[in-house]
Amino acid sequence: MSDFGNFLRDNFQQFDAAAAVDIFIIWLIFFGMLMLLRGTTAMAVIRGATIVLIGAFILGRIFDLRVLNFLLSNSFLGLLIALPVIFREEIRRALERIGRTAARAFGNVQQYDETLDALRHAVAGMAQRKIGALIVIERETGLQEYTERGVRIDAEPSSELLQGIFFPNSPLHDGAVVIRGDRVAAASVTLPLSENELPGDLGTRHRAGLGITERTDAVSIVVSEETGDVSVAADGRMYTRLDDVRLRGLLDRLLGGANGSAP
Repeated sequence: MSDFGNFLRDNFQQFDAAAAVDIFIIWLIFFGMLMLLRGTTAMAVIRGATIVLIGAFILGRIFDLRVLNFLLSNSFLGLLIALPVIFREEIRRALERIGRTAARAFGNVQQYDETLDALRHAVAGMAQRKIGALIVIERETGLQEYTERGVRIDAEPSSELLQGIFFPNSPLHDGAVVIRGDRVAAASVTLPLSENELPGDLGTRHRAGLGITERTDAVSIVVSEETGDVSVAADGRMYTRLDDVRLRGLLDRLLGGANGSAP
């Protein structure tokens, strides 16, 4: 314990204003990353690993466990290398969130006013006839890696086009339609499925619609083939059983329509 006390004393003697600024910047970076990772599974892993490391450090110092102390003192570099690998998805989403915030700050935000009416009419018609559909609206995070797996459309969105794509037995009715700005970018797009538990009445379309919003900032509209119910997924959350009024308000809020503003 005396060696540790000497170590602390020597470091405090070298502490000056530059060191205080250095520590504050590092603390700010770590705090920002923790805030971005808040609410993800990575936070639970970080919490558990921190408790284990603190406990091992205390035991090693109290009982002078030389092997354990050696491992702890020489594992920092390995942890720095392992963290980006272990938490690559969470880190990617956190960096995307920073990029989206910067895009909004500079006014680089897509406008969807002209497509919302076409979406509402198409969804209302498909819901009434119980035609299953999955429509994904791209926001700041690009969906090119997903649209490349589908069939390129590049057409102006209209109620007739969207209903025709999802009409039963249509060659493009399987998969999702991706809308980019004021264009239908692709159809028959395969999306990643959510790993979260969903109610039993929500099927594969809902899982795919939710999954893409867990990985990007896209907004998904799902029409159930069994019930005709309309759902919207955004930011990893599913809004179910939406009537026309609630659908209109939610899309205006999420996509910055004429009667709302983008979040």
